Amino acid sequence: MNNQLNKNNLKETPVKETIVQLLSNLANPKEFNQYMSRFVEAGLSRFAVIKVGGGILDNDLENLCSSLAFLERIGLFPIVVHGAGPQLNRNLEKAGIKSEFIDGQRVTSASVLKVAKKTFIEQNLKLANRLQEMGVRTSSITSGVFTAKQTEQSELGFVGEITDIDLEPINLAISSGAVPILSSLAETESGQILNINADIATNELSIAIKPYKIIFLTTTGGLLNEQGDIISSVNLITDYTKMMQEDWLHGGMKLKIQQVAQILSQLPSTSSVSITNPSHLAKELFTHKGSGTLIRKGESIMTHDDIETIKIKKLTQVIEESFNKTLDEDYFEKTKIQKAYITYCYRAAAVVIDIGGVPYLDKFVVADAAKGEGLGKVLWEKVREQHPNLHWRARPDNTINGFYFKNADGCIKTDEWNIFWYGLSDFKMIEQCVEQAIEKIPTVS
Repeated sequence: MNNQLNKNNLKETPVKETIVQLLSNLANPKEFNQYMSRFVEAGLSRFAVIKVGGGILDNDLENLCSSLAFLERIGLFPIVVHGAGPQLNRNLEKAGIKSEFIDGQRVTSASVLKVAKKTFIEQNLKLANRLQEMGVRTSSITSGVFTAKQTEQSELGFVGEITDIDLEPINLAISSGAVPILSSLAETESGQILNINADIATNELSIAIKPYKIIFLTTTGGLLNEQGDIISSVNLITDYTKMMQEDWLHGGMKLKIQQVAQILSQLPSTSSVSITNPSHLAKELFTHKGSGTLIRKGESIMTHDDIETIKIKKLTQVIEESFNKTLDEDYFEKTKIQKAYITYCYRAAAVVIDIGGVPYLDKFVVADAAKGEGLGKVLWEKVREQHPNLHWRARPDNTINGFYFKNADGCIKTDEWNIFWYGLSDFKMIEQCVEQAIEKIPTVS
C-alpha cells in the first residue's frame, strides 16, 4: 500500500471533500508522511485504541465520524471503544430507575444492567451506521472481547473486573478491512453480562494490544492548566511529581494522569497517550505541533559540564540528522562547552557555550523520530531553568523559528540570521551579543 500523502489517490466517496479538507489543514506533507510511516510500522492492529465518551456521541458525532473516515481512507484502522454514560442516564430516568455511583463507578442492579445492555448496543450501532453511511466498513463488537469476574464490592452489583481479553474478534475485523467498534460490556465464564467502565476497558485493552497511540476524545480537547489553556505535552519522567503537587489540578484530571502513567508504565517506550477532540484528531496525530495533550513516559535529561562524559558519536548523529548537514570533524576539539543537556537516549540535545561572558545556545536539536513528542519543550525548559540569560541564532528558514520568537525577549533579523535573546536588558550587551552571533563561523555544512 502506498501510504504517502496524495489527495488525488483518494477514491470518490461522500466524505472525500471532508478528507481533502483534513489533509489540507495538516499543511506539512513531510510531517504527515513521517507519522504515517510510524503508524504503519506499528502494524494494522497496533496503530491506535480510541476511547469515545458518550457525550461525544451525543454532541460531536459528525466530526468524530469524519475523522475516523479519514483514518480508514488512508489505510489505518483504529480500535474504537465507546461509552454511553449520558444516554444511559436518560434511559434510566425514562424507566424510573435512579442513577447511583460509588467512587465514580455506576451501581448496576439487574434492572440497570438490562437498560445498560440495550443502551450500549444502540450507541454502538449509532456510530457504526453513521460510519457506514460515509462508506466506512465497521464491525460492531458488543461482546466476546472482555471476560470479567463480578466485583467483590457487592454494593456495586453487576460491575465487572476484567480478567481476560480475547483479541481475535478485533483482529478478524481489521483483517477484513473493518473498523472495530467495541462496547464496554463483559461476560463471566458462565455467561453473565457485566458492566465495565469504558475508561477501564480502554486501559486494559491498551495494555493487551500495546498500541502506538492511545487516544481519549473529550469535549475539552486536552488537559487544562490553571488558566484553562490546553497543556500541549506531559513528559512523565520530568513532569509527573510536580504536576501531582499543583493546587489547580482537580481530582478528575489528577486521576486521569495517574491512570495514564499506570498504562504507559506497562507499554513500550514508543507508546503515547493523546487527549484531544474529534475535529482535531488528524492534527494531533499527524503534526509535530498537535492540537491536544500528548503524554509520554519521556526521557530524563542529563547535564554534562564537559565532553568527557558525552557520547560524541551519538551526539554528532543527532546534530547531523537534525540539521541535515555534516558537523565539523573538529567541533568538539575547538568548542569549549559550558553545558550540554542531552536526553537519556540521545534523541534531543542542547549545547551551550560562552561568548563574551553571555551563554550562547550553539546547538538545539531533536531527532526526527522524536519530533512531536514534546522532548524539545522539556529540553528548552531545562535550558531556561539553568540559564537566566541566553542568546542564539537561527537561519530565517529554520522550521522552529516560531518557537524561538515565542520564547525570546527580542530578535534582530539579517539576511542570513535571526539573532534571539532573553534575559538581557542592557542595550550595549545586546548589541555585543548580536555582533558576536553574526560573526560566529558556522560549524555545520
